[in-house]
Amino acid sequence: MIQAIVFFPLLGALLAGFFGRQIGARNSEILTSGLLVVAALLSWVIFFQFGFGGEAAQPLVQGATDVATAEGGHGDTAMFTNVMKVELFRWIAVGDLDLRWVLRVDTLTAVMLVVVTSVSSLVHIYSIGYMADDPSRQRFFAYLSLFTFAMLMLVTADNFLQMFFGWEGVGVASYLLIGFWYHKPSANAAAMKAFIVNRVGDFGFALGIFTAFVVLGHLDFDGAFAAVEGATGTTFHFLWADWDAMTVITLLLFMGAMGKSAQFLLHTWLPDAMEGPTPVSALIHAATMVTAGVFMVARLSPLFEAAPATMTVVLYVGAITAFFAATIGLVQNDIKRVIAYSTMSQLGYMFVALGAGAYSAGIFHLFTHAFFKALLFLGAGAVIHAMHHEQDMRKMGGIARTIPKTYWMMIIGTLALTGVGIPGTSFGFAGFFSKDSIIEAAYAVGGTNGQFAFWSLVIAALFTSFYSWRLIHLTFHGKPRASQETMSHAHEAPNVMMVPLYFLAAGAVLSGVLFYGYFFADIDLIGQFFAGSIVVDHAIIEEAHQAPGWVKWSATIAMVLGFIIAWYMYIRRPDAPNRLATQQAYLYRFLLNKWYFDELYDWLFIRPAKRIGTFLWRRVDDKIIDQGIVEGLGNRVKDITARVVKLQSSYLYHYAFAMLIGVTAILTWAIVAGGLLG
Repeated sequence: MIQAIVFFPLLGALLAGFFGRQIGARNSEILTSGLLVVAALLSWVIFFQFGFGGEAAQPLVQGATDVATAEGGHGDTAMFTNVMKVELFRWIAVGDLDLRWVLRVDTLTAVMLVVVTSVSSLVHIYSIGYMADDPSRQRFFAYLSLFTFAMLMLVTADNFLQMFFGWEGVGVASYLLIGFWYHKPSANAAAMKAFIVNRVGDFGFALGIFTAFVVLGHLDFDGAFAAVEGATGTTFHFLWADWDAMTVITLLLFMGAMGKSAQFLLHTWLPDAMEGPTPVSALIHAATMVTAGVFMVARLSPLFEAAPATMTVVLYVGAITAFFAATIGLVQNDIKRVIAYSTMSQLGYMFVALGAGAYSAGIFHLFTHAFFKALLFLGAGAVIHAMHHEQDMRKMGGIARTIPKTYWMMIIGTLALTGVGIPGTSFGFAGFFSKDSIIEAAYAVGGTNGQFAFWSLVIAALFTSFYSWRLIHLTFHGKPRASQETMSHAHEAPNVMMVPLYFLAAGAVLSGVLFYGYFFADIDLIGQFFAGSIVVDHAIIEEAHQAPGWVKWSATIAMVLGFIIAWYMYIRRPDAPNRLATQQAYLYRFLLNKWYFDELYDWLFIRPAKRIGTFLWRRVDDKIIDQGIVEGLGNRVKDITARVVKLQSSYLYHYAFAMLIGVTAILTWAIVAGGLLG
């Protein structure tokens, strides 16, 4: 079963990619989408059978044998408590290093399988309508399936190198999808930016893997986890100081997570990724690439638990990212960019949970976020489709009655994102349960660190509510600001695009309340549910449950305030935003230009790199190598050859004279050498 889930997307990618022209666009769409739907259904079977039936410890693959343990070992297929391993083949055998390609399935993997395959299958179906007029859609569907396969390889990895394979595969697929419309210079630039920025994070990730192997002596996860206790407190000398081994390993690994999950300082690629088709944005932001960093930290939680300093760094980076991205989302005018910055902010929430030690809460938000964020992106795609590919919200407005189904889907997504619900009850949308869990966990950390994270997240919740309802008001409410021609042709998306929205809306409504107990509410249930997959810190969750009432209501109050302010500024007093932007011109431009990080990086890195490249090209390569060495040496050889050629006169007496001179020189050398030796 697990083999089918992982390799069906690869099969679809290969068939559509290599034989798309032969089988046709329609068959490519149906084939890739059908294989993803089957993979999604099987993923849900594993999720319920595995996550809720772990006590039975029954193998999920027929013919499984108990030859591996949760602590390590090799074998064909085995499951103990909540861990199953399926060995595919022997991969690397060099000296003492013996790595097998093993598909690891536990509760964490089961959650990710559901997220990745469900969202991806719905994105595939949605794309049948969205990309209907694109002549290269066979290639598009092949890339989508390849992207999904790479992410599945990542989440089923049983060792660091397998994870790195999926990690880099996701990066390659994102490059192909972001730059899918390669005829657009902006798309090519965005794809290159995403690829290069991620190389910075991936460099740290690779160094973290190397260091982990040196310190822990294992590349397989179980072996590495078992060696953590012995490595805790050890140091190694590098350059001028002694460094704590586990802190260095986890900081380097987290550097990779910062790149993949677009955390503060390595975030600049994410908004530009909107240059790809809208379904790509939904897949990247909801289910695949940006969640890879969150998954990696959760998977390697035993390592991070041994490095308290790194946990603090993760907490602060997540809190800063949540606040930072939310401030930029306040003033963006592109409908997709608003949702993109929302994604970055929500990823910050997830990392705060991880840094607090509440790993299950972070994965809970990843799980719920996948549904409502995919819903918002695909809903935005339906709006863009209706408005003839217009993405500027300032040129929309008044279309709620024109596309009512899309409008209500976006409303549901917004209710889930902003966290609408009533604390202490079972009423609430998905984001209410998962986001509030993280805010309570941040408060439970205590001290300066906990207070910083808590207030950063509460303020981010206020900003999230404001810019989310701002998007709704600018896009759907008020008077139409589009041209009469655009409004006259505006219409609902076809059913092939709308049906995926209905499924995602169901997830945005129900995923929080149905699974709240398994991820955060019931401590004993969490321990059983995630047994063998992540560290479950009972203390932090218990302290979060004991948070004061005002803490539990803080996010709800912030959400209501954000809604009221957005309503006042864009419905009650629509002149207020322009007036405020004029009064606070510097602040407005600062936020509109994304805190000038692109300009800062251009000045710090890009321009110096260009100057160094230009110098090496013009001075070193052109002047020294080409003209000085290659051309200069060639010209010198040419001159010498021309002079030597003149010696070939074809006169016999010239040759006889040259021979006489040679004989005389030899005799002279012999006489002188003999005299010196004598």
